[in-house]
Amino acid sequence: MNRLLLNKVVMLLSTLAALAGLGFLFWILITLGIKGVESIDWHLFTHDLVNKGLRNVIVGQFVLAGIATLIGVPLGMLAGIYLREYGINSRFAMFIRNLSDVMMSAPSIVIGVFIYGLFVAPFGGFNGWAGSIALSIMMIPIIVSTTDSMLSLVPTELREAGIALGASKAQVIMQIVLVAAKIGLITGILLAFARVVGETAPLLFTSANNDYFTLNMSDQFPSLTVSIYQLATFPDAVSQNLAWAGSVILTLMVLFINLTTRFIFRKRKVK
Repeated sequence: MNRLLLNKVVMLLSTLAALAGLGFLFWILITLGIKGVESIDWHLFTHDLVNKGLRNVIVGQFVLAGIATLIGVPLGMLAGIYLREYGINSRFAMFIRNLSDVMMSAPSIVIGVFIYGLFVAPFGGFNGWAGSIALSIMMIPIIVSTTDSMLSLVPTELREAGIALGASKAQVIMQIVLVAAKIGLITGILLAFARVVGETAPLLFTSANNDYFTLNMSDQFPSLTVSIYQLATFPDAVSQNLAWAGSVILTLMVLFINLTTRFIFRKRKVK
């Protein structure tokens, strides 16, 4: 009887906790929708921040995250391939796995300060390259973990069949293993991209911001997240409305990426 009562109490508390979390989530989304949607117009997408638009910072955010992806994905996948196909359960591989797990939980602001000391202070100023490097460092552990996990799901028989046909280990990995795990790998890449595209703290210490449209990565570089942070602190209503509009745009971007990821993963499960 006591165990049944305890089970009902725990179930009730769990349900209340879930409802409370959902309540805060919907509260945030509703507030964001009410204050942000009314501030969105075509002017935002055709003018730069200096002219009360968001075109340059939206493009800048994607450029920073895109270059970070070009840096982080190859490094993360190569590390994940080593862990699963070469290192397997060696002590060094276990150390790398543990280090990757620690890096995934590292505060983003710490990464920003670290990159500031390496790529900003020595070069005399903020720059877009430092921002992309900071974001790529945040992506790498996610890609490593995803690659390691997805490759572990590929049946050993596929590897053995490739070797039996005379293929080298590298050919088996590239032409059989990676192809079999491609859906899971793409899902991991999208999740990592969604993780970094909304980051602010590392960019405050690395790329800073720019009110004008630019693709010069060697100078201060525009970003949507930093602009939202700065605009929200301004006292005038126009700047605050821009911050709300930018928040809605950023939320929709991240939501779209996450929904795409779930769709791909669900399609994989159906297959």
